[in-house]
Amino acid sequence: MVKGAYALINEAFRETSREEVQKRLIDWRASEAAVVVDKPLNLGKARMLGYKAKKGFVVIRIRLNRGGRQRSRHKHGRKSRKQHVRKILKMNYKWVAEIRAQNKYPNLEVLNSYQIGKDGKHYFFEVIMVDPNRPEIANDPVVNWVCDSANRNRAIRGLTSSARRSRGLLTRSPESKVRPSMRAWKRRGK
Repeated sequence: MVKGAYALINEAFRETSREEVQKRLIDWRASEAAVVVDKPLNLGKARMLGYKAKKGFVVIRIRLNRGGRQRSRHKHGRKSRKQHVRKILKMNYKWVAEIRAQNKYPNLEVLNSYQIGKDGKHYFFEVIMVDPNRPEIANDPVVNWVCDSANRNRAIRGLTSSARRSRGLLTRSPESKVRPSMRAWKRRGK
């Protein structure tokens, strides 16, 4: 079977040597937490998620700390039943990366994101962002829905695909529903 260009690009990305990946991770750890990059690292994945090599599209690499998503245990006197270590953050890491990119660049809108690496301390994501004020974006019939004012701050409002999956609205299999049906939500509102 003949493979397309982006299938070959994805395959080349997966077969990157371990030394090159380690060198990349060392450089990324030394850089800032949010960095604008010239082009996406995994072009096939970025194109699949809506990236185009034209004005108005920006790719940002976000570094997130791994772990530490639970409350630390109390060191001083408490009842034993009050010493729970509960999960604080109920958002996946990709959603957190999108929110940080949105807060860092408020004039851009988050289109999508994907993971590009991880090490013992950090996750690294590339977030694809779009400038809704550019005429190139407004004239593109595929992406111009971002220019609508109803789609402002999508990541913060939990409307991106990773946010919807984390909220239980976008499950991987239709059999496993996390949230109740829409009819149940309508009944609740009465």
